Amino acid sequence: MFRGKRGSRVGALEEGTPFASPQLPEAVPERVLLRGIFEIQRESCDVVLGQKTLRWRRIQPELPAEGSKCHPPGREESIELEGIFSVKLKRRCSVKQSGQGTLLGITLFICMKEQPNKLKDSTLDLINLSEDHCDIWFREFKKILEGFPSRPKALKILLNPQSHRKESVQVYYEKVEPLLKLAGIKTDVTITEYEGHALSLLDGCELQGFDGIVCVGGDGSASEAAHALLLRAQKDAGVEMDHLLTPTRAQLPLGLIPAGSTNVLAHSLCGIPHVVTSTMHIIMGHIQSVDVCSFSSAGKLLRFGFSAMFGFGGRTLALAEKYRWMSPSQRRDFAVLKALAKLQPEDCKISFLPAGCSRDEQERDAQQSPGSESAGQWQTIQGQFLNISIMAIPCLCSVAPRGFAPNTRLNNGSMALIVVRNTTRQEFVKHLKRYSSIKNQFNFPFVETYTIEEVKIHPKSHSSGQNQQEEGGDQATLPEHTFPWNVDGDLMEAASEVHIRLHPRLIRLYGGGLEETNDSKVACNCI
Repeated sequence: MFRGKRGSRVGALEEGTPFASPQLPEAVPERVLLRGIFEIQRESCDVVLGQKTLRWRRIQPELPAEGSKCHPPGREESIELEGIFSVKLKRRCSVKQSGQGTLLGITLFICMKEQPNKLKDSTLDLINLSEDHCDIWFREFKKILEGFPSRPKALKILLNPQSHRKESVQVYYEKVEPLLKLAGIKTDVTITEYEGHALSLLDGCELQGFDGIVCVGGDGSASEAAHALLLRAQKDAGVEMDHLLTPTRAQLPLGLIPAGSTNVLAHSLCGIPHVVTSTMHIIMGHIQSVDVCSFSSAGKLLRFGFSAMFGFGGRTLALAEKYRWMSPSQRRDFAVLKALAKLQPEDCKISFLPAGCSRDEQERDAQQSPGSESAGQWQTIQGQFLNISIMAIPCLCSVAPRGFAPNTRLNNGSMALIVVRNTTRQEFVKHLKRYSSIKNQFNFPFVETYTIEEVKIHPKSHSSGQNQQEEGGDQATLPEHTFPWNVDGDLMEAASEVHIRLHPRLIRLYGGGLEETNDSKVACNCI
């Protein structure tokens, strides 16, 4: 009845259900737009097109009147129209035929939920050889598809050819582009040539002709595109970049096609790092408003991002950047081992504003002198810390299937502050291993978690910078007296205190959010 990709047939209610398409209750009346006879999976069916639903029921053959038992009516099946993303006239063409070929009927292309968080594209064939009959239904389906204003009609594609194993170009042209063409979406593709190319491109690109931006790559590419869109929004609105308290929302939604080594952003957004799922969310216009962090130092904006690590996480990334000639997995594993071998804490002062503090309170505290963080609701902790994480999203990935911050949501207006105080290397490794299991990674006496809206990290030593100078005679990745930060998988350098603010629902991303499962209790609401 339904077909999966490449023509494999799928039962309508067996191997998949149309996305967001529960059957309507029988008591709810629905105005009928069209009614007709089509053959579906080699059976004649009475098909009814309503305002929201397409229903069909198998037509039972008439039986002789002589005392024969009547067959019960066929089971009614249905799909909701919002699950359809394209419609085509189905024709049979042969070499000898000229023109468009013999009409067979209509093919509906449907977004279906294969399993929790995972989507696929399928087809439903409505067979009828009448040109006039099919033309009426085809026009009505096209009219219905034009009534979904959130679905994009034109997209700007940013393609990073260096992501992961340089597979992103193949991923886009083999898996993504065919679906976008099928949905009738126009695309303008730019293959990025260097780090920061997307930043400069979106700074001066004319965006009025596009409904969204799509990034094909890993976390670094996705974070750069999000940062670029937000910078462009501030520029267009004439917002002062320094001492930024209330930034302007990004103009266009951003889509993320996972083609990197970890794909934390895409995984957190869709619940699965799956190319077709991400593509279908873009096509269907499923949009999430997502919280974003701003990172500033000495009053100057450094960048926008979704998550950050300081200490072990920052040093590990700084080491990995020196071995770009390795494969991503080898580089990551090597850097982790080397950072563990030289594990040492950072002497820091951490001042944070707990979640729930009013915006007026934040602005009043921001006007206090630099040494007055204890005023109002600000809290301060200090000491020796092995790692400090600040995360506005759950940060799901293959090495942390529950997420680095499993209790964080995409848009709940707060960040997770996770601090790991100084401990033995053995205990720290136990903590790291917990991320890949179902056990609580925070159930250690040296791990503290806070739910916050704002935080200031003030390092008191330069051990990170010295570490970089000591590594094996290679040229140091970081300038002297700077500290490495891991922001969304990108290396950020800061020489002094870093101030991180949360900005609720600052950017819109294509995605369906995460469904609650036994393994993850993260849930988000589509807008």
